[in-house]
Amino acid sequence: MPLTLTPLQGYPLVKSGDDLVDLTVQALSVSGLTLLPGDVLVFAQKIVSKAEGRRVNLATITPSPRAQELAHQIEKDPRLVELILRESRTVLRTRPGTIVVEHRLGFVCANAGIDHSNVAGEGTAEQEWVLLLPEDPDASAQRLRDGLQAHFGVPIGVLIIDSHGRAWRLGTVGVAIGLAGLPALVDLRGKPDLFGYRLRITQIGAADELAAAASLVMGQAAEGTPVVHVRGFPYPLRESSLAELIRPADQDMFR
Repeated sequence: MPLTLTPLQGYPLVKSGDDLVDLTVQALSVSGLTLLPGDVLVFAQKIVSKAEGRRVNLATITPSPRAQELAHQIEKDPRLVELILRESRTVLRTRPGTIVVEHRLGFVCANAGIDHSNVAGEGTAEQEWVLLLPEDPDASAQRLRDGLQAHFGVPIGVLIIDSHGRAWRLGTVGVAIGLAGLPALVDLRGKPDLFGYRLRITQIGAADELAAAASLVMGQAAEGTPVVHVRGFPYPLRESSLAELIRPADQDMFR
């Protein structure tokens, strides 16, 4: 089956408390789609975070002495640095303008995934708003999956994605930060190739591959298509979690 990715049309701007299941059902209808067994829905992290109320006004943040010291070194707003520290397990690298951390969810990323872009706020210009990642993206994905499966009556997968940089290449790509009902990792070790050679180390980051493809059709700026319908995902659906994709620290040669 060919792999088909269709960004949903008519998705409104999401606010805190919005029901993403209801909004997605409506957007599927507007797009002329229904869900079939094995389909996957990919959600941009931003709308999940917004619906879950993960928006923070920097005017409410008092930076700690550590945040103030680090902010001076890397030339960032100390209030933002305070939030980055709160969302992180440890700081791995810094340079002016950049701070790379191990996020509390286990992965390595810049700025703890905290974002300024496309985060509208209320109030005065001095009230600067930022958006944190979902508290538990796997749980968020499972709630979306449960609601959509209850509505359509078919087994599906749900993926929540964000844009991350990479240690060895320029540019950001879409990566999985939460999932439910589809494999994060596909282990091909022991499988034969075309010539009968048994693969020894090949493991496919299937969720990240799909995240990158979905990010390409979502866009990164003002496209307004934060949910992508996927048909033809080439691997059987199964229970999984983000933990499958996190490389253990003792195997990470970039730390």
